[in-house]
Amino acid sequence: MPGERGDRAERLAGAVGEALGTEVVGLAAVHGGDVAEAFRVELADGRRVFAKTHRDPPPGFFVTEATGLSWLRDAATVAVPEVLAVLDDPPALVLEWIDEGRPGATTEADLGRGLAALHRAGAPSFGREDRRTTGSRGLPNEPYPTWAEAYAENRLRPLARLARDGRALPPAACLDLELVADRLAELGGPPEPPARLHGDLWAGNRLVGAGGENWLIDPAAHGGHREFDLAMMRLFGGFGAECFAAYAAAYPLADGWEARVPLHQLAPLAVHAIKFGGGYVGATERALAAVLGS
Repeated sequence: MPGERGDRAERLAGAVGEALGTEVVGLAAVHGGDVAEAFRVELADGRRVFAKTHRDPPPGFFVTEATGLSWLRDAATVAVPEVLAVLDDPPALVLEWIDEGRPGATTEADLGRGLAALHRAGAPSFGREDRRTTGSRGLPNEPYPTWAEAYAENRLRPLARLARDGRALPPAACLDLELVADRLAELGGPPEPPARLHGDLWAGNRLVGAGGENWLIDPAAHGGHREFDLAMMRLFGGFGAECFAAYAAAYPLADGWEARVPLHQLAPLAVHAIKFGGGYVGATERALAAVLGS
């Protein structure tokens, strides 16, 4: 790895070895998402671990992810990789390595049941008690007693401001996001307790292990409405019908959940419109029309 990237890799190897108390004997780049550089790390004691770093992360970037992973792992439902170290120089996160495999006959249903159990594990509030922000846009995660307050103030209103300031969405769509935020108490269905959410549950953040087991990675964990995770799973596909059926059998959703899917998809769609533009602008507008009946 010549040049600047090679220097960063060398620094990362030294920091990982020091944190884990052993020498790094191998480092190979692997796929790690759109913001991080990721590596498979071979250790002298025979272990293999996963490490990812970032050239210029926001403050506390990897601490936030590590805290979220540990919180999900504490529920002991769906498997979550163990956090082995959070490094300061270079900024990095070190996790247990997952050998990937192929889904088995029960992989999808197991995920549905596990996700139901994860959501049932609950959260102390809607949002995060540590108030750590989410993602590259720094969306707030202030704790609130109700979902309507949290979804409005932590997601829809900040996204409307970001979209307006960056001209990512038409002015009418920004106004509609604010209107939805005003009406969440009537649009959101029956009140529910805060669920323990992954928070960014698209197919790329679910790995299937060598034994066909499910693993959850790269969370935007917070206390929220459980329909949010399920709506995110439907947004980009990649999850089988058996998964949703098993979830419904284990933890049935409130009546009318189908009509609320676009409501919960508004936040991820607006994020994608702000970051990437393109077809996400129209998709956000269509979701707003579905929610508002316009």
